[in-house]
Amino acid sequence: MEKELDYGRFIYAHKDKPKEEEKIPEKEEKLSEEEKKIEPEKRQKKFRIRVKRPISVKMLGIFIPLIIISMGFITAFVSITSKRDTTTNTYYNVYTINKRTASDCTNKFLALETTVNSFYDQIQIIEDETLLKDRESVFFERNNDIAAIYFTTSGRRFFNNEFFVTNEISSFNIENYAAHYEELIQKAQNGILQFENASPSFNNPMLSVFMPVESSENEIAIVLLSSRTLFDTLAEDKINSTYLINSNGNVLVHNNIEYMLSSKNVSSLPVFKLLADNKKDKTSYTSYLSPENKEFICSYTTLSIGSCSVITEVDSDFVMQGIHKTTMTNIYFTGAVIALTILFIWIFSQSLARPLHNLTEVTQLIKNGDFSPSLLEEMDRRRKDEIGVLIESTRDETQMLNTFTKLTNRGVTNAIVKNQIDFEPHLKDVTIFFSDIRGFTAVSDSFNKKYGETSAAQIIGFLNDYMSRMVNCITLAGGTVDKFEGDAIMAAWGVLRDDSLDFELLPEDDENKKAAVENHQKNVLEDALGSIKAAVAMRYSLMEYNLLADRIQEENGTLRPHIKIGCGINSGRVTVGFMGSQDKMEFTSIGDAVNLASRTESSNKLCGTDMLITESTYNLLKEKYIRCESNDYKIDDEYKADEIIVEQIPVTFEVKGKGKQHFYAVVNMPSFDVEAFFRKGNPSFTADPQCLKAAGPEGPGNLKELRQLLGIEEPDFTGVNLDKEEDKVSVN
Repeated sequence: MEKELDYGRFIYAHKDKPKEEEKIPEKEEKLSEEEKKIEPEKRQKKFRIRVKRPISVKMLGIFIPLIIISMGFITAFVSITSKRDTTTNTYYNVYTINKRTASDCTNKFLALETTVNSFYDQIQIIEDETLLKDRESVFFERNNDIAAIYFTTSGRRFFNNEFFVTNEISSFNIENYAAHYEELIQKAQNGILQFENASPSFNNPMLSVFMPVESSENEIAIVLLSSRTLFDTLAEDKINSTYLINSNGNVLVHNNIEYMLSSKNVSSLPVFKLLADNKKDKTSYTSYLSPENKEFICSYTTLSIGSCSVITEVDSDFVMQGIHKTTMTNIYFTGAVIALTILFIWIFSQSLARPLHNLTEVTQLIKNGDFSPSLLEEMDRRRKDEIGVLIESTRDETQMLNTFTKLTNRGVTNAIVKNQIDFEPHLKDVTIFFSDIRGFTAVSDSFNKKYGETSAAQIIGFLNDYMSRMVNCITLAGGTVDKFEGDAIMAAWGVLRDDSLDFELLPEDDENKKAAVENHQKNVLEDALGSIKAAVAMRYSLMEYNLLADRIQEENGTLRPHIKIGCGINSGRVTVGFMGSQDKMEFTSIGDAVNLASRTESSNKLCGTDMLITESTYNLLKEKYIRCESNDYKIDDEYKADEIIVEQIPVTFEVKGKGKQHFYAVVNMPSFDVEAFFRKGNPSFTADPQCLKAAGPEGPGNLKELRQLLGIEEPDFTGVNLDKEEDKVSVN
């Protein structure tokens, strides 16, 4: 059976290829080739779901804050700890350097004091001017950094001429200089050395020291010496800066000569205030903010022999440069880790999100009626994780849905999957279609004679081939297959449409009723037209089948009987819904309109036709699509593409409750485009030229030509009794 069925499908799809390659596509069971090749991306975009919280975002939302918090904590901890340790070390270093520098300065000033006192004692015992000059020369040669010495009480003054010449200093009136510092001279008389910056007076880095002479009660010596004497002691290294100030905050010695030449005063600095306030501790350390809002760590020491102090300070930012670099390195490292984490999470999440996203799209495609999405076939089936299980489960689901579709019909399955079907029965205005094979008993007997015990499989293969073609026409025309009864097919148009009849309950003057009625009539008309298109397409498809069947029997002797069918179409109100028991239900239509459609189909043999419509269907279509008396035998241009040629059967029949009515034979749709119709399901479809005379421009123009085409003899209507099979219909 399977082998024969596959063969039958092949010849339908590829009638011009060798028979061993022929196969019939199951168009009602899966998407067309065009949809598979052209539509996947469009369908994916159409059904693409926007995920509000993607996996990648969630993972990033979890890991990135954790990394930032942990790395931030580590960075902050290392930074704070390092800063604390560095600050402690800096305080210690500054304190040590300051204390050592203060000690060196004290020693130098003590040595200066001793030298000056010794010189004073020597000159007191020399009366000879020549010897005094010699003694002066020797003294300045040994102390070349001393520029001058002035003893204020005796008025004696001594100058280092070489110093003045070398430093390009002009003559200097030391008496006038001393007169400006009477206050310092008086303080020096109390036994405390006084210091003043003499640089502005000499335009050279100079220091003046006011010191008492030990061997004289009233004598005060003003010593002018080069500040370079202390430069080595106060020299600035790469980190620390050390300078000397007096009790007034004037800079005495500083590595920046401009400070000395401009007589810079630092009394406004916080460190000077701390120094002035701290009378108890001669040496201490602290930190302060400069006017420029820069932090300095400093240590200060007040010299024991004079009214000056040594200050050593370091810029905190400079000291913390290493910490800042380490902190920035940690921040950069954190950024690199975050970037790598984002990359890793993105790659990892894509391995999860992409298949999950595709599965979501597959689910959406299934919900929209695509039970064989190509996207599912492209997914990796080798995965061994939960996603792999989900892919296989989804594939099993699609197979189940496809099987379910075969057992019901695709339209019903789609409606169920989309949750667009109401399981409660409803009244609907629809168009019902019936068809069956003429003389099927004889066809069945021919299979039994040829194949014997295997005839059942051969008959089913033959029927599947035939019905695949017929169902394809119904599906492309928008119909829904209701059921198969042996060789008969029942289909309907409008049963799945959400078209409630509640508008009939509205008052006639209700504004919404007119619009609802117009929309309803439009839908009913489209249903009737669709059923006619399907029947006309069946005529072409059946002729194509018969040609191929003849070819098959000639080539290999496989039985493919030449068949004829009859189609009956009726439009009317029916009850639509799921009917049956709790264990077995089917979606179907029942009512007088269904019975009449069945009777119409069975009347084709008596009327010598292959396609009959009832007066109800005729009345729906005649105004727009059928040339008749009511439209002056004219069809508007917008409806000519769907023009229908019909002929009234010359006998009447009576329908219970409706009176006498006529059947109408559908002769042709002269503008029917066979290729355009079938290409909706198969873009590569090409019409057989021999079969185009069944429908369309080359089709029959009247019932006589149709009968000649189909090989049907014109019946003698005088003996036709359409009421023979059912009491409800009688012929007059």
